[in-house]
This record gives sequence, structure tokens and C-alpha cells, in this order.
Amino acid sequence: MDKFYLTTAIDYVNGAPHIGHAYEKILTDIIARHYSQRCDNVFFLTGTDEHGIKIQKTAAEKGITPKELCDENAQKFKDAWKALDIDYNRFIRTTDEDHVKTVQKIFKKLVENGDIYKHSYQGLYCSGCECFLNEKDLTEDGLCPDHLKKPELVTEENYFFRLTKYKDAIIKHIKENPDFIIPEFRANEVLNQLEDIQDISVSRAKSNVQWGIDVLDDDEQSIYVWIDALSNYITAIGYDTENPSEQYKKLWPANVQVIGKDILKFHSIYWPAILMALDLPLPKHILAHGWITIDQSKMSKSIGNVIAPTDVLKNFNLEYPDAFRYYMATSAPCGRDGNYSDDDFKEKVNAHLANSMGNLLNRTLSMLVKYFDGEVKSEFKVNNEILKIAKNKIDIVKNHFDNFEIAEAGQEITNLVDITNKYVTDNAPWTLAKEEKMTECGQILTTVLEVMCIVSALIYPYCPNIAKDMAKQLSFDLSIKLDDLTADNIKTGKLISKEEIHPVFLRLDSELADKSSKK
Repeated sequence: MDKFYLTTAIDYVNGAPHIGHAYEKILTDIIARHYSQRCDNVFFLTGTDEHGIKIQKTAAEKGITPKELCDENAQKFKDAWKALDIDYNRFIRTTDEDHVKTVQKIFKKLVENGDIYKHSYQGLYCSGCECFLNEKDLTEDGLCPDHLKKPELVTEENYFFRLTKYKDAIIKHIKENPDFIIPEFRANEVLNQLEDIQDISVSRAKSNVQWGIDVLDDDEQSIYVWIDALSNYITAIGYDTENPSEQYKKLWPANVQVIGKDILKFHSIYWPAILMALDLPLPKHILAHGWITIDQSKMSKSIGNVIAPTDVLKNFNLEYPDAFRYYMATSAPCGRDGNYSDDDFKEKVNAHLANSMGNLLNRTLSMLVKYFDGEVKSEFKVNNEILKIAKNKIDIVKNHFDNFEIAEAGQEITNLVDITNKYVTDNAPWTLAKEEKMTECGQILTTVLEVMCIVSALIYPYCPNIAKDMAKQLSFDLSIKLDDLTADNIKTGKLISKEEIHPVFLRLDSELADKSSKK
């Protein structure tokens, strides 16, 4: 694998980030970190979508400029991702100068190619969706089904993109590439939407929307969200209609584009059509994740259950975000909806990270110090049967990641820890020590420590800080590629002293877990 390029949706900066935004970024960061263990050239793109009528209106209400609002809120997203250890390569803003100039060139090229044309139009416009809706898409009361607001009847002369021109090609691509849309069950939903697809508006009259990218050669029109926002995936890596950069040539097409299921239509229909019109290859995979509910209820400002991800860290007094990352990433099977609750969060991370994984490492190292003064002796041969299971788990986890089954991969790592805990219980090294069977005791401890090296490598994408702490206590090189991971990581000689042993994850106690004042 010579490269791995992955993207998230760019978040609209009309507000602050919430736990749903965090879920997507955590998933993508975990995928990026996993593939960095298999590939040297990983590029992870995220960012913010900063144009449109909602930004314009909100800024006016606050008495500031749209750019000032964007600057303020884009920083909130950057700060949140820093707190969650989201290690992206670029954070693109659609107000970035290189993006603006390239979008104008893309728009002009599509006009010149005949893929964009001007047309007078009357339609039902939802400012929340930033798109025109058909009457059949509305609720029985004539409301937008997502925002439950009545769309506005808008009459404008706009530029339209010939989406219908690419309908058959998109259908063919989806049918011939069953893994283009992940999970696969979403493909039928997209094919149904394609049946009555229409050309789409790609500009707005400046009389209605001033805050946008100017259409070259037409000072009465602003480029509308789809050509602007969707193009970020190629403008961010140096695409140009005339002279694309070497970085673009190396990275495109994207290996996976991670988005929420609510914007699948735009990424599996509009975006492929735009790429086809530009004669560019399509991304290999579109991963549509589900939603995160709060205590089994959909997030809503009106009922007051919108949670900021950083508030969870504060609420549980977490120095590092690893527990939250692990919980969110394993909250739902691939493409399905997940749920967050304080009680479940506390119970799950205590069970998996503290009681199971953390305690296994801590008690094994403690026994090594107690019985052997922290030294691994040459006669301590590992149990090949257990190591075979552990090495097989590496392949299983890799296979899950190849199918973007992040929760499922996490479950396999937890399963490996459970198997190893059972191995310790079944073989009782403390009993062997009492019976003065020291070689057998040492062999069990060394076997467990070898497995824990593998566990630290596999859990690293989910819990980078915990994994680094584990690796440090094991004197294990965490930078090793997964394909080079062997069963010879624990070296003979002094491994650790009593003073160097500490828990890699402390249990969340009930007093801390019950705090709710900062929610």
C-alpha cells in the first residue's frame, strides 16, 4: 500500500461542535492511525464549510461579519479536535484562498464544458439543508423532514449542473462496485434516489446570498454549496484544472470518504457526477456512518440534550481522551446508529480499559517484579498456542479495518485481552510460584507480556496515550508496522522495576461519573 488518503465531511460553522461531529472525526482518526501502522503515506483531511445563507444571517444577527463568525467557530472545531487527539494533516476552510481560486476554476471549466448552464427556476428551498426540495420529499404538513420547517418558495435565475447527464454512469458504477458505498445496504437507498434525480442548482443570486464564492464573469451570482463544499476534497491536496500538484497526483482518488448517512446522497450522487464531469477518478469508498443518540433520544437543541465532546472529558475529569475515543468508536456496528449515556460510558470503559486490559498488564508486570525482580530470563519460552491466537488477531483486525468495521475490530482486541486473562486464570502463575515452579511461572508471564505488546499496537489507533504508556512499560517499539509485528518483542534481561509500574487507565469512580454540572 503506497498511500492512504481519507477525508471527513466538512462541518458547517453555524455553531459549535457536538458529540455527533466528534464521532465522525474519531472514527476517521482511528482509521488514519491504523493505516499509518501499515503505510508510510497517510493523509487525513478535515475542515469546515463556511459559506451560505445561514452564516450570513447568523453573522448579521450577532452584528459581526460572516468571516468573523467563521473564524470564531472554525477555531472551536480545531480546539475540540485537538482535545480529542484528532491528528489530521490539513484542516481546510472553504474560505481558504487556494480553495476559493480553484473552485472558481472548476466552476468555469464545467460551464465551458457545457455541464453547467443558466436557468430560471422556482422551487422550495430549505435553508437548513441548503438545497431545493421536491414536494414529495416533504412531510404531510409540507415541512422539511430533517428540519421540520416549511421551505421557502424561491424564484431565481441560477446556474444548474447537468446531474441527469451522469445518472446512468453513476448507477453503473454503484452496481459494478458493491463496496463503493459502505455499508452495502445503503446502496439500494442511493439507487432509489437516482431514479428521479434532477439537475441541481449550483449558484445563488447575490441578491439573496451574498456570502459565497463569486462566479467568474458573472458578478450577480455566488457559487452554491455543492461545487464549493464538495470540491474541498481535491482542492485541499492541490488539484488544479490546468496543473494539478504532485501531491494531488499521488493521493487522489481518496481511499475512503467518511460522512454521516444524512449527506450520503450528496456524496454518492452529486460528488461522483462532478468528478465525472471533470474527468477525474471516483473515491474508492464512501463510508456512511450512523447517528449518535443521547440516552436513546435524538440530539436536539429544543430538548437540551446536545453534548459538547470536551464536556465529557471535563465531566469525568479525563486527562486524556482515550476512554471517550474508545467508547465512541465501539458504540455502533459499521454504518448503524450508536448511543451515548454517562452510565454506559463509565461501565464500558471501566470494564474494558481498567478492569480487563489495564489490570492484566499491571498485575503481570507486578508478578514479574515480585517473583523475578522485573527480569525476563532466557529460559522463559512463550506459549506458541497463545501467540498464534494473538498474531491471528492482527489479521482479523486488519480485515475489519479493510471493511471499515471499526467497532468490530475493537471487539476483537477486547476478545484477545479476555482470552489472555483466561490464560492467566487457568494457569495461575501465583500458584506455580508458591510451588517453586519458577520457569513455568516465568513462561506464563512472558507469554502474557508478548501478547500485551500486540494489544498495545492494536489498541493504539483507539487509545494512543494508553498504548504509548503500555509500550513504555513493556519497552516495546510502538512504531513497528503491523506486518512486521512478531512474537519476539519482550527482550531477555531487566524489563521493569517496581517504581516504573503504574496503571495505564484508572477506573472512573462513581462520584466523578455522576457529576453533571458541566454537561
